Amino acid sequence: MKQAFFFFCFLTSVLAGFAQHRVAIPQIINYNNNQYKGGLQNWDIAQDSNGIMYFGNNEGLLTFNGRYWDIHALPNATVVRSIAIDKNNRIYVGGQDELGYFEADSTGMLQYHSLVSLIPDGERKFADVWDIAIVGNEAFFRANTKILHYKDGLITVDKANTEWQFLGGAEGALYAQAMDQGILRYEAGFWKPLTDHPELDGNIVTAIMPYSQDTLLVTTLKRGLFYLTGNTLVPKKTPLDDLFSVDRIYCALPVNADWFVFGTTSAGVLIMDRANKLVQQYIYGEGLQKNNVRNVFIDRNRNLWLALDDGIDFIAVNSAVKYIHPNKTNPTSSYAIRLFDDHLYIGTSNGLYASVVDRTQKDISLSNADFSEVSDTEGQVWSLSEINNRLLMGHEDGGFEIVAQSARKIYTIPGTWLYQPLSRVFPTHHLIAGTYLGLQHLTFDHHNFSDAGRIDGPYESLRFIYYDDHDHTIWASHPYRGIFKLHLSQDNRTVVKQKTYTEQNGLPSTLYNYLFFIKNKITIATNDGIYEYDTATDRFVPSSLFYKQFKGLEIQYLKEDDNGNVWFISHKKLGIADFNLPNGDVPFSITYFPELNGKVLGGFETIYPLNDENIFIGANKGAIHLNFKRYKEGISKPDVLLSLVKVIDSDKQEKTLYGGHKTTKLTSPILDYQSNSFHFSFSTTLYDQQENVEFSYVLEGFDKAWSLWNNRSEKEYTNLPPGDYVFKVKSRNSKGNESAISNYPFVISPPWYANPLSYTIYAILICFLIFLLFKWQKRKLQQKHERELYLNQLELDRSEKEVVRLKNEKLETEIMFKNKELANMTMHLIQRGEVLAKIKETILSVVKKHDFSDSTINFRQLIRLIRNAERTDEDWEQFSLHFNHVNEGFFTGLKDHYPELTPNELKLCAFLRMNLSSKEIAQLMNITIKAVEVGRYRLRKKLRLDPEQNLYEFLLHIAVTEKQP
Repeated sequence: MKQAFFFFCFLTSVLAGFAQHRVAIPQIINYNNNQYKGGLQNWDIAQDSNGIMYFGNNEGLLTFNGRYWDIHALPNATVVRSIAIDKNNRIYVGGQDELGYFEADSTGMLQYHSLVSLIPDGERKFADVWDIAIVGNEAFFRANTKILHYKDGLITVDKANTEWQFLGGAEGALYAQAMDQGILRYEAGFWKPLTDHPELDGNIVTAIMPYSQDTLLVTTLKRGLFYLTGNTLVPKKTPLDDLFSVDRIYCALPVNADWFVFGTTSAGVLIMDRANKLVQQYIYGEGLQKNNVRNVFIDRNRNLWLALDDGIDFIAVNSAVKYIHPNKTNPTSSYAIRLFDDHLYIGTSNGLYASVVDRTQKDISLSNADFSEVSDTEGQVWSLSEINNRLLMGHEDGGFEIVAQSARKIYTIPGTWLYQPLSRVFPTHHLIAGTYLGLQHLTFDHHNFSDAGRIDGPYESLRFIYYDDHDHTIWASHPYRGIFKLHLSQDNRTVVKQKTYTEQNGLPSTLYNYLFFIKNKITIATNDGIYEYDTATDRFVPSSLFYKQFKGLEIQYLKEDDNGNVWFISHKKLGIADFNLPNGDVPFSITYFPELNGKVLGGFETIYPLNDENIFIGANKGAIHLNFKRYKEGISKPDVLLSLVKVIDSDKQEKTLYGGHKTTKLTSPILDYQSNSFHFSFSTTLYDQQENVEFSYVLEGFDKAWSLWNNRSEKEYTNLPPGDYVFKVKSRNSKGNESAISNYPFVISPPWYANPLSYTIYAILICFLIFLLFKWQKRKLQQKHERELYLNQLELDRSEKEVVRLKNEKLETEIMFKNKELANMTMHLIQRGEVLAKIKETILSVVKKHDFSDSTINFRQLIRLIRNAERTDEDWEQFSLHFNHVNEGFFTGLKDHYPELTPNELKLCAFLRMNLSSKEIAQLMNITIKAVEVGRYRLRKKLRLDPEQNLYEFLLHIAVTEKQP
């Protein structure tokens, strides 16, 4: 029990003796298993040419691209203990009785290819594969009992006499350690013994790495470091040997040409330089999740990754930004920083802290440090000023002089902001302090500073003051009342004259004005950029040097460094006007530091630019160290990776199109029209700048322009129409540098009814329909034309009928007229016949009564005339003419049908057609009625009429028939 207690005390003392107490530590990011969704333990680390990180994890191969984690299990779900990546990004892995490689397929998805089947049957039991080494196109896998050599699709087995304990490459050569055989080198297909130093007995080699031109550096698990030159192994003595013997070196790598990193079993990770000096140590409680480091890896940005017994850690050892925590148990804000007399002093919200530092270190952050609180400084420290080679502290309790680790109070007036000497000649004997209650006068007697009393003047809190020795005035600013110009009396006891500058005197506002002395001018940081005092007009005017570039920017702090550069802070954002980098006609360029956004202290800003490699900034928690020289050298072009492309079809089924691993076999997918919703994920491998990297993207064929820059690493598109698309994404880092563009083309094919063949058919159908439409239209026009012709014909027929009707009416009128004439003529003939008959009867009666002789000449002539008149044919001819006009073709028809009719019978027919009586007919024909009856009888015979058939109707029918065409 006592032995265990003493061992624990010894271990604690060793860790305390070597624990990192550097001025500043870089950014450390912890990843636990809840984040990467894998097993607790991690065994190995690798990085491919695209910057993607790979970790051997208890549950498989773990991948990380800066934004997204993914895990790939082996077929037997075993732990992955070793990883190696060849030049073709083929990822070789080793597990328990399993080895093989992952390689990206045509969709960028990692597919596992087992090599166990290539191992001879009797050698397939080999437990864990602890190391993998790649030499050219050959891969070597180390298990405890054998080394499996994969070459040209075949695996051969190299057995050790006892046990293989190490396998690794250095300077293009392959080395191994076998128990009881020492270190061997692989040459021409054989393992050749190199050295069998006694120190290697029972001691396992954990790393072999380049050291110098002909020397390798060898680390061992229990006995520290060795040089390997040729076949000679020489121990390398270091101040850390005792620690290495207790905590053991589990892994090691060169960080750069001068530094080496060592992962230990219980002391975290250590970085040592070639001079055997501990540069940095990271342990649990100061950033790491665990002290048990199973592997270390330096990525392509020269930053450090740790595979831990529980989790994964990232340390930005190559970063130009580091963080200072003077009080590790109680993080406080830093208001003032000063390097003085080999001490780094940091004034915080809870006292002044100091540590001795190594001034020979160009980068002070790498110096050893052991901060402790300066006694009697509890409370807020507002400023640290070096005057007359003395360090003065402005404190909420008054003014103090700092000597080493102690504070001497000068006066007790509360609230001292800062100090200003009243002379530029060394030493100055008079000082002015800006306090909560105005100005305080201090004197210096070559030995001590003394309080000379308060200066009679304004009772204002004067945090920003500057002494102008040209006219013995004090310039001061008040955040709510403008700028004060205070003229001092010759004895520095009274303000004899005061002028306040506000908006009326050229300032953009009376509020929020901060006074500084920049480029030998009284300069004001305002809510509208930078203004300066113009002596000629006694007004404030926009700065001729800065205003154009800073117009509209609200600035709270300005600081000019020894190189003439001007540092500034605006709403917790740090920037610099760098006069070493002119920008066209502007003598400076502006650089921002986005990685510090929000971390810079606001309200009580402070910047202490010691030199280009040591810029100290007050922060919300502790302080920030910026190596501006390295920051400028580290400006590089970022990258962008398309991590994942998924498509979602109409049934909400997801399918991965691209898995994020670049491959030469990548093809552009052609998708059906229902697969039209996409999810894109992208990332960058700037692992230390994830919060400050922005992305912009565009989908050609859909978007009209690139998106605005933002930190989102995902984009979705839904219901895309069929077409050819190219998704493009790019990134930019905090320096504004843009990456190359990453492209992903794809095609959404149209539905079956919208493909080219369908369009061809549609075109044919449309043409056919147009043809049919044309024909239909033509037919319609033709029908319309025919209808119009028909209507025209109807109209014409109607007109013709009307003409015919009119003609008929005319004819009927004529016929009626002729009938009337015929009737009149007939009546005339009848009447004339009657008259002649009466005359004849009368004459005959007279003759009979008077008994005139017939020989009487006069009577005989008269009788003759009457008889001639009765027998004349002129009347018949006239009647026949009229009758034919009225009854056209009547006689012709009768003659054609009944040619045997005589002229008298034709006359009789005509008179019968006129429906004359027998008496009237007898008179007209000058025959007796009896003769008419006989004639009617004979006529019926010739006309072959039945007895019951009416003769008049028959003749009427003959007349009508003959008139028809």
